[in-house]
Amino acid sequence: MSELPGLPDLWPNLGLLIMVTFAASLARGFSGFGAALIFVPLGSAILGPKLAVPLLLVTDGLMTAGMIPAAVKRAERRTVLTMAAGALAGVPAGTWVLRSLDPLTLRWSIVALAGIMLVLLISGWRYQGRPRAPLTVLVGLVSGVFSGAAQIGGPPVIAYWLGGTLPMPVVRANVIMFFAISTVIAAVGYLFNGLITAQIIVLAAVIAPVYGLGAWLGSRMFGLASERTFRRICLTMIAAAAVISMPILDTWLRGG
Repeated sequence: MSELPGLPDLWPNLGLLIMVTFAASLARGFSGFGAALIFVPLGSAILGPKLAVPLLLVTDGLMTAGMIPAAVKRAERRTVLTMAAGALAGVPAGTWVLRSLDPLTLRWSIVALAGIMLVLLISGWRYQGRPRAPLTVLVGLVSGVFSGAAQIGGPPVIAYWLGGTLPMPVVRANVIMFFAISTVIAAVGYLFNGLITAQIIVLAAVIAPVYGLGAWLGSRMFGLASERTFRRICLTMIAAAAVISMPILDTWLRGG
């Protein structure tokens, strides 16, 4: 399959793409992040990264918009906006990486980045110091670079905010609000660089209902399911996605 396949070439893999979409959106709805760590490695194996990454941005932006108003009410808005200032510089840098790198190199980089982020999440490491504006901006910058390049900007933000005394609902609201802002920044950059095309819009329309359903179910599970159990499930899915999406396994995943 080519880097930007024609729509007819996609249909044999559409079922696989839909399953990946549903798994990713469940994690997104529950935690406020995590979709990219599942969708981007696997989606890149199916479609190529320069299609999978902007496809996730468009689909996620459209289908999780309903989560934003409640998150804005609950979030610590000043802190979120401070972090977004860093993303304003980081996202364009990441977008340049997505546009410029060779597709195979980019895919290996995405697998490696997903693996590093997974290790960070599994380690349970949290920033224990007092949040300060310069550090908050720096975290936003790092997250922005990862988001622009692969939409994988959640773990640095989570590690930073979970280290404090904020309750989980506020952390989740902060994450949702921050990524709503970074999504807008990334969308502008992707459009400017020609990464969002008519093909992306068509594909987003195809998978959006599945993504919306998964995000809604995940959101409903938040507060109902055991956080510890669901976290383990999400981490397992992320690990599986990182391994299965390695380019050396393309023959198995994509049927040659």
